[in-house]
Amino acid sequence: MTLTVYGASLSPFVRKVRVFLAEKGQDYTLEQVNIFPPPDWFLEISPLKRIPVLRDDSEGADATLPDSSAICGYLEKKFASPALYPSEPFQYGKALWYEEYADSELAGNIGMGTFRPMIVNRMMGKEPDRETAEKTVAEKLPRYFGWLDKEIGNKDFLVGGAFGIADISVATQFANFAHTGFAPDAKAYPNLTRYLAAILARPSFAACIEEETALLKKFGIE
Repeated sequence: MTLTVYGASLSPFVRKVRVFLAEKGQDYTLEQVNIFPPPDWFLEISPLKRIPVLRDDSEGADATLPDSSAICGYLEKKFASPALYPSEPFQYGKALWYEEYADSELAGNIGMGTFRPMIVNRMMGKEPDRETAEKTVAEKLPRYFGWLDKEIGNKDFLVGGAFGIADISVATQFANFAHTGFAPDAKAYPNLTRYLAAILARPSFAACIEEETALLKKFGIE
């Protein structure tokens, strides 16, 4: 097996790459890396101290690539079918926009505002900070949920009528949100709720989520 993903299962960015690989039908090895703090060897392949990093031995002994967006772009070029980026220029641009929106805005608010206080705290032996999480859900996240609900409308996929990088990038953030025990209000955001249920039920996502749920149970988190 030539592909290795370095990272932690519960990272939305590691999951993003794992789902991308699964949808491409590519086998890989996942090597868990704890970045609190990162080991010295990892800093050599991830100068920004972030996960994931991909190693592709078929490209040479030192062929590593950090950052989930760079990795997915590389994998799309290397394994062209099935396409997970649109071919039409404007739709391609829209997909990149959704990816950036998810990787920055959604990740920052869902991750720092709910996942870290509710899940990371407990994994580090601390009490969950429910007050911070509930405040984030009440005050910060509704504008993101509302915008996505309108963007989705009655569509099954965000861009070009097909599943792709935009859907992976958005849904992986909501997988972490679900692990916290929170969810967008189904009555207020019916389109988003329907969309997420379908995307996260795909085998590529479901396999990761099942594995992560089992991991969380080991920490007493259900």
